[in-house]
Amino acid sequence: MLSTKYIAFHYLKYFSLILLALVLFMTGFDYMENASRLPDSANLVLLYIMYVSFFAIDMLLPIALIFAMISTKIFLIRSNALVAFYSLGYSKTDILRPFIYVSLAVVLIFISLHATSFARADEYAKNIRENSQHIKPSKNLFFIHEDRYIYFEVLDPIAQSASGIRIFIVKNNSLKSVLTAKNAFFKDKFWHIKRADLITKPDEISFENRGITVTKESDLKILEGFKPKILDQVYEGKVNYTIADAFDAKELLSKQNINSDRVVSAIYKIFVYPFFVPALVVIIFFFVPISVRFLNVSLFSFGAIVATLLIWGVLFTLIELASTKTISANIGILTPVLFLITLSILQWRRQVRRV
Repeated sequence: MLSTKYIAFHYLKYFSLILLALVLFMTGFDYMENASRLPDSANLVLLYIMYVSFFAIDMLLPIALIFAMISTKIFLIRSNALVAFYSLGYSKTDILRPFIYVSLAVVLIFISLHATSFARADEYAKNIRENSQHIKPSKNLFFIHEDRYIYFEVLDPIAQSASGIRIFIVKNNSLKSVLTAKNAFFKDKFWHIKRADLITKPDEISFENRGITVTKESDLKILEGFKPKILDQVYEGKVNYTIADAFDAKELLSKQNINSDRVVSAIYKIFVYPFFVPALVVIIFFFVPISVRFLNVSLFSFGAIVATLLIWGVLFTLIELASTKTISANIGILTPVLFLITLSILQWRRQVRRV
């Protein structure tokens, strides 16, 4: 259809321009604020700018889609193209469809980007700013796996290795043994320890069994499924998950009967939150008259932008509260997005009945 190609082209054009402007503004502002804290290495500075740009895209792409719809609709009104389309027999829903198709396509691409390290751009930028490296080793990790309490002095997610390992084995609320090792590495779903000391405490101390025993162990396989990235993310309290890491962490924590609300909120943020965009596109679209004779364009643009920013700000705040487990992910992310989607569907059906 002529209207679909024409509107989709202008929608993508305005979206690209608005997103580029917002990303350049945020990246430039961040660089001016933190330039003195960045390392002297030009390569790291370029990496920092790239990661900040990715984080800006992650944050601003949803509202850029809505701002682009508002800009495209105003363009159609000012150029009288909207009146022309209606004169040719196109309905409001026909004009709206290109906006829905394009926004849904961009949202799906946006979600797929979270399968890559794009999802952790903010974390990488912060590491460069504070530690002069985009991935820093995690230190002093202490966690539980089945009946074992594990301590890693240093965990390197890139090298998939750890050092300073202490494993406390507990049975019936009593410490039975302690495994100590200098190094371990992750391979084939297990952590491998080449050499370790096993300190065993006897159940009862008697004349024949006077005390603890120390034995040498080799070629041990422990902690099945505890991927380095999952350890780094979950037990450091980070919330920037890739899609695969999020589902792996959810499965692992569920098996350990550990609260996984933070991981669930990360999954909802990836898969649910972006769909407020097409819902809000539908809601705003039907409030726009077809001609400048029926509205003050400047006033409408200002009101639509403010309303978009308010809704986006509320959603962003709820996501942050859900990420810190202040509120549940169902209340903070799922409920408001479903509410907007339901409202948009009702508004669409009401418009279809009028036609």
